[in-house]
Amino acid sequence: MKEKVYLDSTVPSYYFDEREALKTFTEITRKWWSEMSSYYDLYISDAVLQELTNGNYPRKAEIIHLVSRIPLLPPTSALEQVVEFYLAYASYFDIQYLVTWNCNHLANANKRKHIRVINARLGLSTPEIVTPLELFKEENNL
Repeated sequence: MKEKVYLDSTVPSYYFDEREALKTFTEITRKWWSEMSSYYDLYISDAVLQELTNGNYPRKAEIIHLVSRIPLLPPTSALEQVVEFYLAYASYFDIQYLVTWNCNHLANANKRKHIRVINARLGLSTPEIVTPLELFKEENNL
């Protein structure tokens, strides 16, 4: 059985990002998507889809198309009022990995312990919060 991966909006949006400052992230995202994404069961939520749909992305149609075949996790009333909805969805649905380029608020070693403590209090699992770079198999590393 494949491990489950929840993608936040940064991953598909970086796939098409054309900013010079993010060029390396874009290259890594594309390499991960083409070489590694098939090793996992990918998921997004309506929250991710709404953020991508409502966001100001120059290549929005391509981004939406990229995620169009990824299964949506079902909405649940338990998550309606949650601020950090990406983490909430991944935790609630017992997803192994939350993949993000958001290193300020999610993929941040200083936040992980706090997140584990909160989720333990709530009786929730805590996904590994990683960047696409961390989900390459050894032989596929850059």
